[in-house]
Amino acid sequence: MPVRLWGAVGVLLIAATAACSTAAATEPPVPVPPPGVEARELTVPFDRYNFSPSDISILEGAEELLVRDCMRQRGLVWEALPQSAAEDLEPPNRRRYGVVEPEMARLFGYHAPPDRPTVARRAVARENRTRSLSAQERQAAYGEKDGCLPRAQAQLQQGAPQADGALFNRLISETFKQSQRDPAVVQVFRSWSTCMREQGRQYTDPLAAVTDQRWMEDGPASQEEIRAAQADVRCKAKTGLVSIWSAAEKRIQNEAIGAHPAEFQALRATKDRQFAAARAVLARG
Repeated sequence: MPVRLWGAVGVLLIAATAACSTAAATEPPVPVPPPGVEARELTVPFDRYNFSPSDISILEGAEELLVRDCMRQRGLVWEALPQSAAEDLEPPNRRRYGVVEPEMARLFGYHAPPDRPTVARRAVARENRTRSLSAQERQAAYGEKDGCLPRAQAQLQQGAPQADGALFNRLISETFKQSQRDPAVVQVFRSWSTCMREQGRQYTDPLAAVTDQRWMEDGPASQEEIRAAQADVRCKAKTGLVSIWSAAEKRIQNEAIGAHPAEFQALRATKDRQFAAARAVLARG
């Protein structure tokens, strides 16, 4: 499998809101706006070595075509999934520091927003295809020994160096935790907490707010949750929390990259090799 790493940051915040997220296949009760500039502009140095949702969309698009051709060679049909529009895909660091987009806080509180239209359409198509596969087709597509999907993934990885994914995942987690202990970040957490307290909200830091058990219920966000999320976003803006935390994390991640040059070079080469192979497949269709 490709080194598609998400690490502890994404896992923490996605898991925290998974129970109250709207299913991708469900028609959202309100139109879902595109990701805001606040989320789209969030970057960290590790992004150069990791796979974003946009990156994964490209790789999976190439895999779909390779599997289709492989299945045809076996006399079987494989309906390739529709591609998601780039503007509908999640920014890689959208909820890294909790909720940062005023419009998302207003509409969904701390809940993860439903999928945008083309992402939802792809999810429905995937579910329908999975349900319709016969036992023979399923084995041909996914079989461990000679399945078309494992073969497609191996083809995209051919020639790529061996990358230490375990080290990368560990560093993602460790550097994120380390950033929260940075003196400037500790101070801005205090300022943010004071701002929230002035609005009747008792939280030590933004991660405590987004993981509040009161927001873990299924269904749409309550008005109380929405008010809390809006206060959170306002306090982040007032204190400059996102820019301060991001600056600390960038410095810490760059130090980690400098401490493991060979490992990060292999991660980057692996990513670049897979992308070159995927683009070649997509170019020929």
